Amino acid sequence: MRRTIYGAEHDAFRETAREFLTKEVVPQFPDWEAAGLVPREVFTRIGELGVLGIQVPEEYGGAGIDSFLYSAVWAEETAGAYVNLGGLSVHLNVVLPYFLAYCDEEQKRRWLPGLASGELMTSIAMTEPGTGSDLAAMTTSAEKRGDHFVLNGAKTFITGGINADLVIVVARTSPGENRRGGLSLLVVEGDMAGFTRGRNLDKIGLRTQDTAELFFDDVRVPVGNLLGEEAKAFDYLTGNLPQERLGIAVGAQAAAEAALTTTLEYVQERSAFGTTVSSFQNTKFELASCATDVEAGRSMLDRALAEHDAGELSPADAAKVKIFCTELQGRVIDRCLQLHGGYGYIREYPIGRLYADARVSRIYGGTTEVLKTIISKSLGL
Repeated sequence: MRRTIYGAEHDAFRETAREFLTKEVVPQFPDWEAAGLVPREVFTRIGELGVLGIQVPEEYGGAGIDSFLYSAVWAEETAGAYVNLGGLSVHLNVVLPYFLAYCDEEQKRRWLPGLASGELMTSIAMTEPGTGSDLAAMTTSAEKRGDHFVLNGAKTFITGGINADLVIVVARTSPGENRRGGLSLLVVEGDMAGFTRGRNLDKIGLRTQDTAELFFDDVRVPVGNLLGEEAKAFDYLTGNLPQERLGIAVGAQAAAEAALTTTLEYVQERSAFGTTVSSFQNTKFELASCATDVEAGRSMLDRALAEHDAGELSPADAAKVKIFCTELQGRVIDRCLQLHGGYGYIREYPIGRLYADARVSRIYGGTTEVLKTIISKSLGL
């Protein structure tokens, strides 16, 4: 079916993204996977391309375009090239909105130009070793002492944590009976004393996405690095979750489409029992089912993208689209891998990497189970 969500300007951006990924990412990607990290200078090159500054206001070095659609195009092209660019999606879709929404004027002048150019890469530190999805239970604390906070605690599963120059740390700045109150956003700079990075965690998939343990031992964070108002972080976090979940859905849908594309190519080239794998009725039926699933996911996602750009995407609807697209991703990629036979289990083939990368999408950004509770509440249950 014809897509109507994108215009000519998005098509032009898509060509730019595709050319960059083909020339500057795809040839080096196996080396980055082996290293478990995208080289830091790659983000500067992406910044020069204009990708990182699309939503940053012009006075701070960006394009000032208030639309999520360019990020969606970039995610689609990245998946279509069978590559992953580490913490880039978190920087663009999760962290940047906090800076845009809650920086004061001085902070905007200090940070936004670097965020747009790629000179400053970011991550956000929410999850702790003992809390998982229960953000209100976090124990990382920051005590205010004059003109600074003293930050102590530990975070884990922090995407982009190795490459990040700035880390938004969610910390408890005031105790109280209300678990959701008393949380604040503190911007920790990479060279602050007492801030250390632990392991780059060894994951099943997303091998180029640095995922770190972070430790804070009496880190002195200036009051000028408080993002937004003190004790308002929980409201800020929940307010940005629809875009975070929509971004994950975009990646999941694009990965499913990439799996279908590479599998169609494979079954027409691969022979078995004297004929191509594509000639078997089972192959035709399986891929027809996958194509139908992909079409349904794309329609739902495009509607969500349009609603988000119009400021109308609700938390419940964002949860629905994330569940649908990530479950679809797992289902389609699994069926496509089966059609590859034994070769599907080899990382040399794109389908193997897609399979390993897919599983976490039903966990991060809110597990499927947590999202179902959000949807059920919207139904009055």
